[in-house]
Amino acid sequence: MENYWSFALTVFMAFFAIMNPLVNIPIFVKLTEGISEKRKKGIAKTANVVAFLIVLAFIVAGKYIFEIFGLTIPSFKVFGGVLIFYIGFDMLQSKKSAVHLKDKPAFDESIAISPLAIPIMAGPGTIVTGMNFVVNANIIQVLIIILIFALIIFFTYLAFIYSNLIVRLVGENNFVIIGKIMGIIIGVLGANMLIGGIKLAFNV
Repeated sequence: MENYWSFALTVFMAFFAIMNPLVNIPIFVKLTEGISEKRKKGIAKTANVVAFLIVLAFIVAGKYIFEIFGLTIPSFKVFGGVLIFYIGFDMLQSKKSAVHLKDKPAFDESIAISPLAIPIMAGPGTIVTGMNFVVNANIIQVLIIILIFALIIFFTYLAFIYSNLIVRLVGENNFVIIGKIMGIIIGVLGANMLIGGIKLAFNV
């Protein structure tokens, strides 16, 4: 039993480091600015449910999914890296992009799927982390992995729906600065992911 608690703690720390719910708040606020709280909650719910289902699918059958569609980890990392870098660059520039909302009437709720659910939440790092844990796991450990990931998803959902409150507590001006800093960090993470994908592809 002690080994299972230690395993659960390791899984929690790994998923939390990859999907830190607080880190994603500036992205969520930026993507959903100017819309009603009800729609924000709907987007937060959809994004988290989709992210959970995507990672769950890869935890349970990731190896076979990659084989069926001819996917590779390097190509997944390259695509995810480019998209995340693009979002981080736009956050730094304080402007809206094709992946961001446009005018209110033309707001596209598909942002809940992309880029929020994938690749920001259920990105290459999260998927590979989940797949790595299940390589030699028994059925109890697989269930622990799923439950821990569900807990992280719940924390992320809470961070999203209370994002405005968190922004008020931090201060709007401070949050703008944090958003810029996060833009740099997210851009660098995207670049690192892209470089990692290229290195894997060419065995560098």
